[in-house]
Amino acid sequence: MTDTEDTHMKETAGYLARRDLFTSSVETERREHSSRRAVMRESAERISLSKRVSLCSNITTPPHTSPSSKVQYLVSSRCVPTGPGLAPTVSHSSETVHEMLGKITLLPSPQIHENEEHHKRMNEDNLMHAPEFVIKPRSHTVWEKQCVRLHCTISGWPEPRVVWYKNNVSIDPLSSPGKYKVESSYNVHSLEINRYITTLITKKCHNPVLVLMPSVVWYGSAVGWCSEYGVTFETHIVEKFGVSFGREGETMSLGCSVIIYPTLHRYQPEIQWYRDDKLLVPSKWAQMHWSGDRATLTLTHLNKEDEGLYTLRVTTKSSYETHSAYVFVRDADAEIHGAPGAPLDVHCQDVNKDYIIVTWKQPAVDGGSPILGYFVDRCEVGTTHWIQCNDTPVKFARFPVTGLVEGRSYVFRVRAINKAGMSYPSRVSEPAAAMDPADLARKVLATVAKIITENICVSTETEAVVPGKPLDLAVIEATKNYVVLSWKPPSEKGHEGVMYYVEKCVAGTDSWQRVNTDIPVKSPRFALFDLAEGKSYSFRVRCCNSAGVGEPSDATEATTVGDKLNIPSAPGRVVPTRNTDTSVVVSWEASKDAKELIGYYIETSLAGKNEWEPCNNKPIKGTRFICHGLTTDESYVFKVRAVNAAGLSECSQESEAIEVKAAIASPAPPYSITVLESVRDSMVLGWKQPTFIGGADITGYFVDYREVVAGVPGKWHEANIHSITERVSDLKENMNYQFQVRAANMAGVGVPSLPSEVFRCEEWTIAVPGPPHDLQALEVRKNSLVLLWKPPVYQGRSGVNGYYIDIKEADAPIEAWRGVNEKSCTKTYMKVQDLKEGETYVFRVRAQNQAGVGKPSEPTEPIPAETKPGSKDIRVDVDGDGVISLIFECSELTSDSKFVWSKNYEELTDSARLTVETKGSQATFNSPSEEDLGIYSCLVTHTNGASSSYTLTEEGLKELLKISHDHKFPIIPLKSELAVELLEKGRVRFWLQAEKMSANGKVEYVFNDNLISQGEVGKYKMNFDKNTGVVEMFMESLGKDDEGTFTFQLQDGKATNQSSLVLIGDVFTKLQKESEFQRKEWFRKQGPHFIEYLSYEVTPECCVRLKCKVRCPLSPTRSLSLCPFSHVISYMAAFSSNNRCIWPANSSTPLKIQSTEEGIRLYTFVSYYNDELHVTWHHNDAAIAFTERIKSGVVGEQLWLQISEPTDKDKGKYAIEFFDGKGGLRRTVELAGQGKMQQSHYRARVAGGLPDVVTIQEGKALNLTCNISGDPVPEVTWLKNEREMFSDDHYILKFESGKFASFTITQVNTADSGKYSILVKNKYGTESGDFTVSVFIPDEGTSVAPPILIHSDPYPPLPLKA
Repeated sequence: MTDTEDTHMKETAGYLARRDLFTSSVETERREHSSRRAVMRESAERISLSKRVSLCSNITTPPHTSPSSKVQYLVSSRCVPTGPGLAPTVSHSSETVHEMLGKITLLPSPQIHENEEHHKRMNEDNLMHAPEFVIKPRSHTVWEKQCVRLHCTISGWPEPRVVWYKNNVSIDPLSSPGKYKVESSYNVHSLEINRYITTLITKKCHNPVLVLMPSVVWYGSAVGWCSEYGVTFETHIVEKFGVSFGREGETMSLGCSVIIYPTLHRYQPEIQWYRDDKLLVPSKWAQMHWSGDRATLTLTHLNKEDEGLYTLRVTTKSSYETHSAYVFVRDADAEIHGAPGAPLDVHCQDVNKDYIIVTWKQPAVDGGSPILGYFVDRCEVGTTHWIQCNDTPVKFARFPVTGLVEGRSYVFRVRAINKAGMSYPSRVSEPAAAMDPADLARKVLATVAKIITENICVSTETEAVVPGKPLDLAVIEATKNYVVLSWKPPSEKGHEGVMYYVEKCVAGTDSWQRVNTDIPVKSPRFALFDLAEGKSYSFRVRCCNSAGVGEPSDATEATTVGDKLNIPSAPGRVVPTRNTDTSVVVSWEASKDAKELIGYYIETSLAGKNEWEPCNNKPIKGTRFICHGLTTDESYVFKVRAVNAAGLSECSQESEAIEVKAAIASPAPPYSITVLESVRDSMVLGWKQPTFIGGADITGYFVDYREVVAGVPGKWHEANIHSITERVSDLKENMNYQFQVRAANMAGVGVPSLPSEVFRCEEWTIAVPGPPHDLQALEVRKNSLVLLWKPPVYQGRSGVNGYYIDIKEADAPIEAWRGVNEKSCTKTYMKVQDLKEGETYVFRVRAQNQAGVGKPSEPTEPIPAETKPGSKDIRVDVDGDGVISLIFECSELTSDSKFVWSKNYEELTDSARLTVETKGSQATFNSPSEEDLGIYSCLVTHTNGASSSYTLTEEGLKELLKISHDHKFPIIPLKSELAVELLEKGRVRFWLQAEKMSANGKVEYVFNDNLISQGEVGKYKMNFDKNTGVVEMFMESLGKDDEGTFTFQLQDGKATNQSSLVLIGDVFTKLQKESEFQRKEWFRKQGPHFIEYLSYEVTPECCVRLKCKVRCPLSPTRSLSLCPFSHVISYMAAFSSNNRCIWPANSSTPLKIQSTEEGIRLYTFVSYYNDELHVTWHHNDAAIAFTERIKSGVVGEQLWLQISEPTDKDKGKYAIEFFDGKGGLRRTVELAGQGKMQQSHYRARVAGGLPDVVTIQEGKALNLTCNISGDPVPEVTWLKNEREMFSDDHYILKFESGKFASFTITQVNTADSGKYSILVKNKYGTESGDFTVSVFIPDEGTSVAPPILIHSDPYPPLPLKA
């Protein structure tokens, strides 16, 4: 029997079975219709006999069912709903009711013609037809948690696919295992729903009422019909989204590309998105898109509610594929630093017309201080006005909101607060209507009841009955802020609806107080507020209607007002384990005796830092979580907190520190298996290492082989190979074999590689060598790389004497192979240059011997010519000890990385010449010499090929050895060699200056090979300034014993230097005499003395000038220690050639203007001036009255007018008139320019008070003061020997009131000798004043001399203290 015949028989048998089932199902359907008609007729007759029995009383209600459940049953039975206060009566006749109910209840049945259907299905030509319902599914109404089974019969060929839908959403039995069960047998399809739970059909309603209306869809319409019959789809999800991190308020998109094979026109798979295993539906927060090959989910405004595990599910007829990844949402930056994060998951838990209980979850981030509580806000739907519901913050994450308008819908949000401030508000809740559940049910049923009762007349006449006692009163929730009561309606309530009064009393008393006096409640739930915390209360409820108030219910037990829910205990031991390079799996022991547990928050910190950050911002239910976003190779610790409505628990104990790195896995399979040598009974194999080694080094390989006979492979056999190139023995000659290889590491043995090509085991007798193997590319840069390989195992008839390297672009055809080197390369490595940046290349190598060139090797993997970011080259370093090292820095290091150093690309194993440090990034030459010349390279394992090389040449080695010698024996450079100079009083100064000295620098002073020190009384004084490098030694005088060689020896760490000065013979004698002369001169100058002796000179103007300069120190009894400035006595005369006087008026120059330190000076010069010349100054043609501000004078041949501190009033025309007795002369100038006058007036200047020279005895104190002027107030800087000074205990520098600058040396010593300056500066100019301080040491027995100050400025000195 052929396959076609067998298939035909199966189809025929299947049709006959379906036909029998179809016929029996039709008969059953007809019997069901007849039976239902009879039942409904009897029911209508019973209704007509009773006028005062309501329509709903004829329907038996199961015991202990809620009103909502009864309403549901009535809707299914198409009965008239009843409610509180409504008792309808029926006035129609039994026939009318019978006819009406028949129209309402009976479901339409298809017109079935059995004979026609039978003949149609037996006709082979008409088998191909679209699907159609033979028996449609019927509507069902069931009690909650009751199982239901739906049936339908569908015809069509090929056999149609049936999909069940609920509320236009397809039902997936695999997504909810055990809930749905779908079966198909001979075109009879069934859907079984286990423990069916009713859901809400209207979004704004909260009553659990839904009439299930199942629908069936099929594929097989006349237009665009895409048949899946006989097609097996393969679904692949590629370009997957990974673990993502976002922040509140941002937009995030998740997407995957989907490949479905085979491709069918207009076929669309079912695309579903889940978050934490809950199906997502399109909303303003989540938008889905399918482009035909890519599924995208866009989260438009991230909130912490959006955090979770997202799953994409692609379903086809054959199977489904899923991909999942976690999305983390961090808190937005707080408006106020230290404020807590926003609460999340705000929901309306209990909805009534009097109150709505709002619940939320606490945030993971408290901002650094405990959360004090929460504020709940409400907003009426359709408005934007938010109202705060509670005046004081509540700590419990549950709050009943009151003061709502009945029938209106509201949304809610929650804010957290701590001592720093308020958080951002949470995401708003779903809308909730302030209505009782019973009212909601009535509104839902109103429309249905209106349709059913269109032709029924209802009478509202009834007799009211006083209701009985409510049942099962209990306190279902109690906190310190409110108490919630719940009860069941009374069994005796009549046909009128009931309402309730709630009463309370303090425990131990019998004084009942009605809580809701004004308005009774309609729902059997009530929330009580304003109860005293800590007190105990009892509660009871009364029913009421138009007939009166019923008896109270049984009172509840005493309930103490307070939080009944305790904060959970801290979780147990926390255990982290490795997962990936950026994640860790954290597991912990659950909190003990935790009630109403919401979930857990996980926190992490770098080990030893104690800076904690949340790993999740949304509580998780389980006791295991994967913490993502960690830094590779860093060590972290973790702790966990539990959370419920009462708050967050204490933190668990910290876990042990764990280093973040990928967990070890078995390696991927090797590939590219080749034969390197073949003999009669064995073969040598080669292959490429796995692309993924599993996080651990490869420890070995296992090789399997199998025989191939006539193209049919045999059974695999193990060869147990443990090396990359190893011989497989015990093979059969001239037999064909296939091989597969498995790699192993410490995690285990990986999966085998794909079977190799078929190789024949036979003796190789070719003359040329076999192919090289193990090609490796190192030091890849944008225009070069280094290619390494291993020699061929099969050498041919003679040894290998060279290699040729071939190159081609990766996407070029095989004909594009071209040679790199024209001459053969004798080494097993070569640097390939002149590559094109960005191009991708492949390489191969061929070996040659005397017989010729052999077979090429397997090509390398494609290698892009590019310099990877962070690539560095080996650098040479010579340290302070002169040690030469090679250093390679790598930014891609992992904990398993190792530095492999090679010389001429052969790994270094002998440390005699080169020592590699422990970390491996540095290699040190032990004793550099010509033996070390060559190419040094370094490869870093477990990276993306990080490598580099350095070529050590002969010239480079010489330069490195020179630098090494300088570092081993360093020399301190000198700015100046040792020199000698004479100071005042005949003192001798030996000094030198070094370039640079550290704080550890030292100096030794040597005279005639003997070390001298400052301890020798009165003879030597040493000074070493480490900042400037100046080394000094002072001697008061030179004696006969001081003839010889002076040496200064310097040492700074390892660096040394010295300088010597030879003073012998005439050099020493001349220096000694000069020192004695200077010493005597100093003592001579202590009294009145000539600085310049009387002399004369004849000027070009025929003037004879006699002059001298005298210094006259004042008596020690005077308070001032300085006499006035040195005096210059001049005599001047002018004669003509015939002894007649020349009148000076005609010799004057034009009047000029000059800006000076004091202000503005007008001046002119005369060639001949005597006392007979009269001078008058004028301003604006008026004689000038001289004051302290405006002065005039004569200096030599210059006549001047000085205007101090000029103002605008000083502008104008100035004139000077000369009269010499015979005639006169007038010279004028215009004074203008406000800028110059202001600049002169406001510029910084030193008004006076500083001497030129100060001579002071050692050990005394020196104080100088000068006036400073300028606007703005100048900046004052003091200098010593052109270097800036700073105030300390020795030098006290002050600038007071913006006018007085003082300079004080507390205890003068010889080191204070030098040139001092004061520098004043503002935006209008800069000025300085200089003076010299000379310190002397008095001889023994001499009296103490006061300081001697020499002034050269015309201003009198300010007081000086010494």
